[in-house]
Amino acid sequence: MNMRAMILAAPLLLAFGPLLADDVSAAENPVTRCGWVQNPTPGNWWLTDAEGDWILATQGSDNGAEGMDLIGDISAHDYVMSNGNYGYACGCMKVIANRDTMQVERVLSFRQLPLSKCDRDPNLPKQE
Repeated sequence: MNMRAMILAAPLLLAFGPLLADDVSAAENPVTRCGWVQNPTPGNWWLTDAEGDWILATQGSDNGAEGMDLIGDISAHDYVMSNGNYGYACGCMKVIANRDTMQVERVLSFRQLPLSKCDRDPNLPKQE
């Protein structure tokens, strides 16, 4: 970028820079989160880890996380049915999420773990 372009862009950066910075600070770099992967009812998914409930998808919303297909069928492995065909499992996923809204924006990978792994984790709530 040449000097003239930088001078012309400066007022825009001053005006919109704080807005851009807020968006960037809310979204975290890819991080691996482990805990209870819950699908209690159709279209509702979240991950509960030591920091709380991270929303993956909400029934009727178009704002579900990209990459949900990477989770696959959690009922095919170590799984608890708690509501008909719906329930929960234990797993780790690499995600990009917004810390302010606790919304997962993108699932980059998923690995299901034995339920005992989450059961033994003192930082996770116990499942009923």
